[in-house]
Amino acid sequence: MKEALSRPAAWVVATWFGCGISPVAPGTVGTLGTLPLYFAVRSGGPLAILATAALVTVVGLWASDVVVRTSGEKDPQRIVIDEVAGVLVALAAAPATAAGVALAVVLFRLFDITKIFPARRAEGLPGAWGVMVDDLVAGAWAAGVLLVLRSLGWLGGT
Repeated sequence: MKEALSRPAAWVVATWFGCGISPVAPGTVGTLGTLPLYFAVRSGGPLAILATAALVTVVGLWASDVVVRTSGEKDPQRIVIDEVAGVLVALAAAPATAAGVALAVVLFRLFDITKIFPARRAEGLPGAWGVMVDDLVAGAWAAGVLLVLRSLGWLGGT
């Protein structure tokens, strides 16, 4: 009974309040749907953004697990909470400028789509772990690139 009651909440969270239901590019829509949360926490700095990413990851593991089990699909495209967690990791390394945010989003989507090592391998993890971890890897790759660009002085801002 308890699980039946949690299913609607899990679906709402896993689709990031409906972003994942988009018929076109649900991953990108979910990524862009993260921006209000990012803007709400970014004044706390990178640690607040990373703490938010960690919280989203924990909630995402629960929600993704429910959706994967109830849908019978390994990684349904409509689950986009993984994009939310991953892009927050990237955004933690970006300067708080329009250009920084835009570059973080673009780099995250690039790494999420291309699935470079070890993201492709992470997809093979069981259940919700396979859903979530590959996007965290993409976020880490994007964050790494952003940090390198910032250290070289090619991406200003604070």
